[in-house]
Amino acid sequence: MTLDAQGNTVSGATSGSVERLDQAILAFTIGHGDALVLLDAVAALAPEMPMALIAKAWILALPLDPKLAVIARGLADRARNLRMNDRERALLGALDLALSSQRRASVAALDAHLIDHPRDILAHYICLFLDTLLGRAPLVCDRVKRAMPFWSDETSGFAVLRTINAFGMEEASRYDLAEDEARAAIELEPHLYFAHHTVAHCMEMTGRPEAGVAFSKEREPFWATAQSPAQGHIWWHTAMFHLELDDFDDALKLYDGPLLRTIRPVGFSLSDPVALLWRLDMLGCDVSRRWQELLPRWDGHADGRGMVFTDMHASITELRSGNEALAEARLAAMHRTAAGEGEAAMIYREVGVPLVEGLIAYHRGDYAACIEQLFPTRAEVWRIGGSRAQRDIVDWTLTTAALRAGRKSLAMGLTYERLAGRPESLINLRFKREAEQITH
Repeated sequence: MTLDAQGNTVSGATSGSVERLDQAILAFTIGHGDALVLLDAVAALAPEMPMALIAKAWILALPLDPKLAVIARGLADRARNLRMNDRERALLGALDLALSSQRRASVAALDAHLIDHPRDILAHYICLFLDTLLGRAPLVCDRVKRAMPFWSDETSGFAVLRTINAFGMEEASRYDLAEDEARAAIELEPHLYFAHHTVAHCMEMTGRPEAGVAFSKEREPFWATAQSPAQGHIWWHTAMFHLELDDFDDALKLYDGPLLRTIRPVGFSLSDPVALLWRLDMLGCDVSRRWQELLPRWDGHADGRGMVFTDMHASITELRSGNEALAEARLAAMHRTAAGEGEAAMIYREVGVPLVEGLIAYHRGDYAACIEQLFPTRAEVWRIGGSRAQRDIVDWTLTTAALRAGRKSLAMGLTYERLAGRPESLINLRFKREAEQITH
């Protein structure tokens, strides 16, 4: 019987192949190293090991990118033909649910699996991603509490478990505890991407952009190496800190440089440059040519059927690059999805379609129509997935629409909401000044 680093049984493995599997899972969960290349090496060493295929399929499935999903399904089908144990069958079954857009059912299946296998770090990390894509990252804290008694600080992957807990606490607005936990995880594993990511979130959500810039710069040798595949997202956070400091030039330098250079060709990652440009655009910064340059990157990475979050950002790119017909075609695809049944249909129907209709209205200067769509939808925006910081793009757009529509009471109300969380934010104070100047 061959065991992995957390003590889970691995079918079809040799001591050499399971050691390489551990390296791959560690690379994926830490965010340092090429997990896919390592898993290909595992499959070559042990062709009868289903975990090499299942793990790779999950890594490709998690971004909810249409192109990668095709590859993930092929890997899952290959794994199905191999001998598996209960753990491996559970991971494959949850993968099938995720690939069929049944993400809530997939998490539920993994939750049940983790009751019996509390030291399955791959399953814990997958649940973190799925819950974030579902907009319910705070739930990961309970999952970690159930598992923690079965771990120790000597267990491989313990730092990853702690940073999962940290990000859940951050999304639950427990910022001090989250930052302490993330920093403790960094002490255990200096290259841990999600720990750096969590600290950046805490600083953003508590209105500390200067500290955010300093932290990013100090820790850059650990999160921005050639071995850091997700570094583009922290470059986005760093650019957002500069934006909050009214430093638009440096924000655009980061956009034109490391952000575009390191962003991955998947929909969820491509949303980062869009989110930055859209905010700068709304603040009156000239970013026009960048929209045209960004548009081709979206080809095939959002289809109006799988993920509202990515469709929203793809729509913005289409609109601002001057391709309204593409945005209208995307909206039509979203309407078709919304007319169907199941989890995706409900989210597209109740949240996705109104969001994109509101964005189209904003782009066309019909700010009253934008408000009509976005204001009643904002309470359900968590359902599109992403973090609180990422979903703020909707409230930012709504606030700007209220200002441009001359809706003083609404603009003031929305601005006061923003200031309550970040009273020293230069952007929020700018919104307040603009709202106060509305005279009609």
